[in-house]
Amino acid sequence: MDLQKPPSPPPPPGQPEGCLVVAVRLPVRIVVLVLVVPVRMVWDVLVVVGRLLRDTVLRPLGRALLWTGRALFVWPLVGLWRYVLVPAGKALGWLGHVLLVVPALWFHRHVLTPAGHAVAWLTRGAVAGLAWVYARVLCPFGHALAWLLKGAGAVLAAVGTGARTAVAALARYLFALPARWLYTWVLAPVGRALAWCARGLGRLLTLLVTGVGLALYWTARVLLVLPARWLYTWVLAPVGRALAWCARGLGRLLALLVTGVGLALYWTARVLLVLP
Repeated sequence: MDLQKPPSPPPPPGQPEGCLVVAVRLPVRIVVLVLVVPVRMVWDVLVVVGRLLRDTVLRPLGRALLWTGRALFVWPLVGLWRYVLVPAGKALGWLGHVLLVVPALWFHRHVLTPAGHAVAWLTRGAVAGLAWVYARVLCPFGHALAWLLKGAGAVLAAVGTGARTAVAALARYLFALPARWLYTWVLAPVGRALAWCARGLGRLLTLLVTGVGLALYWTARVLLVLPARWLYTWVLAPVGRALAWCARGLGRLLALLVTGVGLALYWTARVLLVLP
């Protein structure tokens, strides 16, 4: 940490220093002497003291603490693991093998295996018995039941077909044919007659509405539109033009009067006030 500034280059020989250079250099030297030099001296003293403490106190203390930690924690734990826990684990493994694995192997070999063979033999016998019962008893009974169900299904199908045919015939002769005859000879002619009457009534109403509309149109045209047009053409328009002509003439007259009065007032004021 070097806080000293590099010295300014000396002036050329034979040339005196200026007043500005002297006025700037003197305060800078005072500030360096008062602030920078004491700080640099304190910094150097602290560096020397820190190196002395590191070499004489902290480094030996750290080594002592390292050896103390190894002696108090690492070596006892290593000895405990190597000479106590590992032999105890091996002894427990051998004891577990003797107490659990060997009896389990003996039990599997002399109990479970013969029991499994016996269960398998009984299972094969039961399966063979069930297969014989299925082949000798259930299959013939199933075939007989299927034959009976097939015959019953054929009988029910025949009965259902006959009932469906009878119901279809009854529905045809009781409902379909009468409904078709009623639609063909009653409802359709009545509907056509009603439609023809409705079309004729619509046309009659259309003619009536058209005639009434034309009558009202010509009545309104004769009584209102033509008199109003005649009144506008021969009365209101000429009167409006006359009034407009009179209004324009009156406006021009008023404009001339206002202009004359304004000019008279202007020249009066000019002669009586401005020129004097």
